[in-house]
Amino acid sequence: MPEYKQFPLSDTAEGLTEADILAWRVKPGDTVTVNQIVVEVETAKAAVELPIPWAGVVTELHVEPGQTVEVGTPILTMDVDPDGKAAPAPAAASAEPAAPAEEEMKPLVGYGSKAAGTTRRARKGATPAPAPAAVAAAPAPVAETPRGGYVPLAKPPVRKLAKDLGVDLHSLTGSADGGVITRDDVHRAANGSAAPAVSTVDSGYDPATRERRVPIKGVRKATAAAMVQSAYTAPHVTEFLTIDVTPMMELREKLKKSREFSGVKLTPLAFAAKAVCLAAKRTPDVNAVWDEAAQEIVYKDYVHLGIAAATPRGLVVPKIRDADSLSLKELAVALTELTDVAREGKTTPAAMLGGTFTITNVGVFGVDTGTPIINPGESAILAVGAIRDTPWVVDGEIKVRKVMQLSLSFDHRVVDGQQGSEFLADVGALLADPAVAITY
Repeated sequence: MPEYKQFPLSDTAEGLTEADILAWRVKPGDTVTVNQIVVEVETAKAAVELPIPWAGVVTELHVEPGQTVEVGTPILTMDVDPDGKAAPAPAAASAEPAAPAEEEMKPLVGYGSKAAGTTRRARKGATPAPAPAAVAAAPAPVAETPRGGYVPLAKPPVRKLAKDLGVDLHSLTGSADGGVITRDDVHRAANGSAAPAVSTVDSGYDPATRERRVPIKGVRKATAAAMVQSAYTAPHVTEFLTIDVTPMMELREKLKKSREFSGVKLTPLAFAAKAVCLAAKRTPDVNAVWDEAAQEIVYKDYVHLGIAAATPRGLVVPKIRDADSLSLKELAVALTELTDVAREGKTTPAAMLGGTFTITNVGVFGVDTGTPIINPGESAILAVGAIRDTPWVVDGEIKVRKVMQLSLSFDHRVVDGQQGSEFLADVGALLADPAVAITY
């Protein structure tokens, strides 16, 4: 006899209350195995792939991609018949599926989250998902999701590209393993003789007003809330420093040719990360945090270095744990791995928690400097600007040098002007002449 279980949205161990459904990896009728990835969701932190804890046959998907669902809400129903041969849908309405135990209805992680059955906020223009049927009641025939239950398999950046180019993913057959749609698939479709029309529901574009409205949710919503909280909670002070980094760039070229750094992507950001870690040891205030609830300043004896990264979903700040214990080469490798994962949209929520100091590299966009906003839970952030050939006075003569601008924002509750200035001067000295590091 078929046995039905409902799979609830878990809180992914980060204490969140809701998530957006990005893409289903299964459809009704599919046979799944234990721990198989069945859905990709976007939380306020990152995109997360959720595995299912049972084996069986998927009978119904309760929500559509694009919908916002509260934690604990059943999003999928499946038949977990022990023989693994149950039909995708019950043959007769009189069938009585066994009611699952109470603990089976809880989220996979975070049992303190909201109970299942809470309301869901649908995206603008989306058809509301049907409410999940009571597990103990006789199940109704499986309802098809739009387009016959087919959900295109594509990564979020590919989905965004398809939206921008007006390509309907439902019309494509993915060329990658498992039928996953790639960027090349989208470009080929966009360059075809008959380009699909843009869906105003999906894109939010209104031809009458010539405006496009995009719901504020996911990473963008969380980033905005954090920045507003920081700007109105911590009294920001920003200082600026312009430095000649010609010796650093010369050392970089020399190291890139060495055997030790063979195959390593050694960027100016790696030097900035090393300089921050060294300077923070001399000025621990910038690596501390104001604890309002406890009325304490907490000094950290480690540096969990956050690196602000622009991704298709918005700004994320993954951390390099214990960055102060890493060599320049190890920092360079860690930075490459961190940015690659971030750009793919695969940064985990855990990777973005517990930072103590952040670097934002505005130089990669050709920007000289800025006034960065401190991340909540930290007391300082360094912006690293573009490196430019600039006239510079050296030993009384004007020469063309490699020049960079730095800006440091700090929380004046924790960091006084003296400490902030000393820290920024230390970072500048280390970048202007890396040999100074042996004196630290």
